[in-house]
Amino acid sequence: MKKIAALALISTIAIVSCNKKETAKITKVDPKTGKTITVEVPADSVAKVEENPAIKDSAGIYKQTFKLEKGKTYPLTTYQRDTKTMTDPTGKTLNATNESTDEMSFTVNDIKGNIYDITLNLVSKRNSQTAQGKTIVVDTKLPLPKEDDLKMIWNINRALTGNKLNMKMDTHGNVISITGFDTVYNKVAASVGTIVKDKNQKESIIASLKESFNEKVLRDQFNKNLTIMPRKGVKVGEKWTSSENADAQGKIKVTSNYILKSVGNGIAEIGVTGGIPKKVEKQNQGEVTHSLSSELSQNGTIKFDQNTGWITNQNISVVTTQIETISNGKESQSMKSVSNSSVMVNPSK
Repeated sequence: MKKIAALALISTIAIVSCNKKETAKITKVDPKTGKTITVEVPADSVAKVEENPAIKDSAGIYKQTFKLEKGKTYPLTTYQRDTKTMTDPTGKTLNATNESTDEMSFTVNDIKGNIYDITLNLVSKRNSQTAQGKTIVVDTKLPLPKEDDLKMIWNINRALTGNKLNMKMDTHGNVISITGFDTVYNKVAASVGTIVKDKNQKESIIASLKESFNEKVLRDQFNKNLTIMPRKGVKVGEKWTSSENADAQGKIKVTSNYILKSVGNGIAEIGVTGGIPKKVEKQNQGEVTHSLSSELSQNGTIKFDQNTGWITNQNISVVTTQIETISNGKESQSMKSVSNSSVMVNPSK
């Protein structure tokens, strides 16, 4: 009994006996009241939590670290679906949907001290666009498209995938380095060279690739996706905030509000809200006023494996609304654009 009591103090999951039926207690935030509560669930529904998990508490404060195993591979598939509805001044609407999937995985080669040596596997890429009842797909797992304007995209994506990069990351999730890009650039250049003969155009394509696919871009992406909880740690029910630039000038900020909703059953769940507050810009030219209003809101959850610290799932909905209006004081015309996006990591099959 003393051992069971000791485990209860370090894990927030305590196995108890009630009428000879085992249950488990899980600490979480009540969605109705926002208060931290403890609920009982059947013990057989509770995942096994290691005695010293990656996400563990000390005096009720949870900190996120990583406990990955040598030789194991961990998935990181990102998926985004954008459905855009545009309404013109006559009320006529036009819908378009874009989908993109990037499949990656991380294989732990070695662990030295608190540093992981990892092979980053670039597995596949898929893009699709649907508008006016027509869908076009570029998928590296499918054959080369017949359309000439899609062949270039497919060749670049196919050259990008099937490659491996080397990554160094510490046990706190800080990405120290990512190397091996030159091999990828050379492979893409060779692939583009079979289609594009103009030297300047070829160099422009590779230069554009280097701007969007490099160590800084990937490091920022992984630092954002892999580690969410503050280094100081948080309690269940505690909130924190972060912001990032939404434009190149840094004038517009996207604010993300987080809350540690629960830790238990092998999962740490974090809620996400926030966005960009409504902003209206106006310009006057004589009697004509041109105004543009825009806002963004986000809402969703992120889940991490309590034992390893690795992200198991993210599902965030993002709604962006933009209204452009031209008025002469007597009459006005408006065009509205609404984008509903799903931003997922390791989406459920």
